[in-house]
Amino acid sequence: PLLTAEDDLTGRPGRFTFVRCRDCSLVYQSPRLTLETVKTYYESEYIAHRQPGDWGWLAPLFRRAIQSLDRDKLRIVDRYLRLAPSSTVLDVGCGAGTFLSRVRAQHGSAVVGVDFMDLADRPALRDVEFHCGLFYDQPFERERFTLITMWHFLEHDYDPMRSLAHARASLAPEGRLIVEVPSLDSVTFRLFRDRWPGLQAPQHTALYDRAMLLKTMERSGFEVLDHLPYGAFPPYFYLFCGAAFRLLKGRGLNMQKAIYAYFAGQLLLLPVLPFLEHRNLAMQTVVCRKV
Repeated sequence: PLLTAEDDLTGRPGRFTFVRCRDCSLVYQSPRLTLETVKTYYESEYIAHRQPGDWGWLAPLFRRAIQSLDRDKLRIVDRYLRLAPSSTVLDVGCGAGTFLSRVRAQHGSAVVGVDFMDLADRPALRDVEFHCGLFYDQPFERERFTLITMWHFLEHDYDPMRSLAHARASLAPEGRLIVEVPSLDSVTFRLFRDRWPGLQAPQHTALYDRAMLLKTMERSGFEVLDHLPYGAFPPYFYLFCGAAFRLLKGRGLNMQKAIYAYFAGQLLLLPVLPFLEHRNLAMQTVVCRKV
């Protein structure tokens, strides 16, 4: 085994082993929970699926953080593709749908979301063509999408090659695929190892370093146009949570109680964070076209 992890965020019992494939070097969870069992880890406490009202008095801070994240996602998109009202954008693993809502508001594009949890009641998804289920099971028209995004989806996927094949078939000839995942060769992984937030056991079933991510995309019929040693997701979250997980040792982290410490640490690091954000701290992103 490469390492053994716990559910450090919620503190639910269990130990989850990650191994490295001898043939291709992919790091993956073995054994994995069944899809039905792992769904229980995506319920109300899963941060990406929570609504502002779930945070009580912290709701304005949560809303501001999500707006900032979506803004940074769209900045990455806008560097590589000019979206228009005639564009159609698919977000795989769309969660509550706030990114798609921003795309529609800013560019007027048609927006489509897929998530394997039924989140159709989320306010941001009301004007989105939402599909509940596994991505590769969705009968999308061939070459429909101008842009397909996978923001922290691929590490959750139980069949990433099948999903990427479906993405390739669904992507327009001049379209772009943008994928962001945690980086296994990042600074925070080396710092925290089995307490690294990017493990997020048991939801994360595969982990990618730069070489493996590039190889996966190329084997799936994509040309990688650019690799970024960062993403839209704030690396400070991994710095804070990694330190907290190491202290708590699997007892779970209540973000509502830890919020003062979170912002105090952020304030302390404020002078250096802008210089660190693009330094392979936590995330990586690839921008691809199909070949």
